[in-house]
Amino acid sequence: MRARLIVKGIVQGVGFRPFVYRIATANRLVGFVRNLGDAGVEILVEGEPDSVSRFMAQLKDDRPPTSVILQIDATYPPETGGFKEFQIVKSNESRLHAGSVIPPDIAICENCLRELRDRQDRRHDYFFITCTECGPRYTIIDALPYDRPRTTMRDFETCEKCSAEYRDPSNRRFHAQTVACADCGPSVALLTNDGKQVNSADPIRETGRLLERGHIMAVKGNGGFHLASSTLLSEPIVRLRKTKFRLQKPLAVMARNLEATRSFAEVATSEAELMTSYVRPIVLLRKKSDFDLSEQIAPSLHNIGVMLPYTGLHGMLFDKTSERAFVMTSANPPDEPIIKDNEEALARLRDVVDYFLMHNRKISQRCDDSVVRSLDGRTTMLRRSRGYAPAPIPVAVPRSACTLGVGGQLNVTSCLIYEGRAYMTQHIGDVETLQTFRFQKEATRHLMMLTGCKPEAVGRDLHPLFPTTKFADELGREMSMRVVPVQHHYAHVAALMAEHGVDEMIGICCDGYGYGDDGSAWGGEVILAEHAGHKRVAHLQPQPMIGGDLATKYPIRMAAGILRDHAEIADWLFQREAHFPHGREEVDTILAQLRASKVPSTTSCGRVLDAVSAILGLCYERTYEGEPAMKLESAALDGRDSLNLKPVISGGVIETGTLIREIFANAGRVPIRDLAYSAQSYVGRSLAESAVKAAIESRVKSIGFTGGVACNEQITHTVRKEVERAGFRFYVHEAIPPGDGGLSFGQAVVAAQKL
Repeated sequence: MRARLIVKGIVQGVGFRPFVYRIATANRLVGFVRNLGDAGVEILVEGEPDSVSRFMAQLKDDRPPTSVILQIDATYPPETGGFKEFQIVKSNESRLHAGSVIPPDIAICENCLRELRDRQDRRHDYFFITCTECGPRYTIIDALPYDRPRTTMRDFETCEKCSAEYRDPSNRRFHAQTVACADCGPSVALLTNDGKQVNSADPIRETGRLLERGHIMAVKGNGGFHLASSTLLSEPIVRLRKTKFRLQKPLAVMARNLEATRSFAEVATSEAELMTSYVRPIVLLRKKSDFDLSEQIAPSLHNIGVMLPYTGLHGMLFDKTSERAFVMTSANPPDEPIIKDNEEALARLRDVVDYFLMHNRKISQRCDDSVVRSLDGRTTMLRRSRGYAPAPIPVAVPRSACTLGVGGQLNVTSCLIYEGRAYMTQHIGDVETLQTFRFQKEATRHLMMLTGCKPEAVGRDLHPLFPTTKFADELGREMSMRVVPVQHHYAHVAALMAEHGVDEMIGICCDGYGYGDDGSAWGGEVILAEHAGHKRVAHLQPQPMIGGDLATKYPIRMAAGILRDHAEIADWLFQREAHFPHGREEVDTILAQLRASKVPSTTSCGRVLDAVSAILGLCYERTYEGEPAMKLESAALDGRDSLNLKPVISGGVIETGTLIREIFANAGRVPIRDLAYSAQSYVGRSLAESAVKAAIESRVKSIGFTGGVACNEQITHTVRKEVERAGFRFYVHEAIPPGDGGLSFGQAVVAAQKL
């Protein structure tokens, strides 16, 4: 019996061909297996019918753990008897199908880690130790099929011993494209900030010692450079913040291990599983009450982002130090992509760092670390990147549709949908700079190349001036495809519906900003969403933004606008004139604008939370995205609802002015934690009440919560409790970010439904 199988999915770069070889030979089959140019695998087997059947069952049931089989197309041509053995043969560059893709990067496996520490093993202390089960994948691939010549490992010719392992079916590195050792693979060097090599027999462990002594280092990983420092010494962190213009933004840390993490953070079982998974994301953990790392790592926040080492190099950094963790944050200039090339790092970071630890393997695709947190008992994706991208996500859309989404302006990703699966790029960032915009274009085209998909339509934001709007129009002309404008908040809700396979939903969508159907600034919306379209059924009260976009940077302006009719607002502002860049002169200008009453307004939930944060003295200037609201969430920890305000909703408009006035009236008299808690409680209860009312009226059974504010634990918990108490099904995101990192997913979904 002969069978020819075409396997689609994540089947290149995960040890799939060696696995096929082993089960084929174990079943005494002859034939071959080879990679295809579409990231799929072709298998031809010949043998006894029972053996072929058993082989096909094992193919599905016993596949490598990091592989994903999406589809197997089988045909049964006549036997030829032309094969004498089973072989892994040269790859075929032709594309038979679209939709397969290479895997994301995989953290170092236990076997490689054991060899790294074994003094008798020939790869002892080799920082780039990998095998078929682990190592870089997405970040090194240039083209398909996935073979060494098409990766950045092509610059390193394997030595005799590595070549022998590559050819040995019994070896774990049988056909491992990243196989290397200290004799033939990439090397690592320690350099001063002026590019001179430091004479060190052990540059990685010397880097760990330098970090412990208070130096700032640039460390090259799989997807780009990190900036690293001690977590116990505040001085280098303060210096790092000043030179990188990250005055308050929380910095991620890399901990030695789980035990070390538990010394400064609370780690639940589910969080520990995430941290030790092959993804090794940054997990947002609650600080312990006796948190003893530098407060400069995450100022005024109750949580800290922690990841574990995911390469041999990272693990070796800790070997000769007593530090439990190092600051390990992406090395990127403000609003630009993570730096990936050695020459660029030397040129752009020499005034920031004291030393460089870099290797000589090129990075094809830059890739930031992924960020997740446990939210209301469920895992929530905050940033989907290394370890996840570009693995596909099942999506409930017509399987015949092939569409693209290009995101908005902040936290951008691109998303390609094909045959009911969504392929998302790594995190791109804010496309407000030319460098990041170029990165998005490169990553999007790379994704289309990897999947072999040609979209029929591209979804984009309604905002006419976003760079992504221009990108979508450019792709539409270039590829002769339809361009589908999608309202920002509908895209969020459509993404939530498609993720969970829901046909209609009352979607609560809250964030900082989105271009509304009427051209105004939306951001606190309750939407009736169906595949055919959407209807805005409720929203937060429009509030003035004094100075327009300046009100997003200086939350005190939002507070002033909402309290414009309050008798004490002028005195309150003058008492805080030091918090305005231009002092008293700026306060006078704001008061004049308040009297003129001709200012733009917004329904943004984020801006309401910002105003509360300013009134409570938690944040007067936003130095990073979401800062005022994040500090408000931390301040609300262990608080109680001391105000217990009843939601005021009229004609679908949720009043927020009363809330702000009550917070203002009680500031200084009621504990800050209670007022912060009360504000978030009111927002959650009022949104839930509006959504439940709309669901009853429209006879919809499902209610969902999406947008950046859905990352707030207390508000999400409050909404869930009220919705489920009313008897409705409640949905939040799990596979994609609730914020704008998931926007492209929703745009591609809507574009698919339009087709």
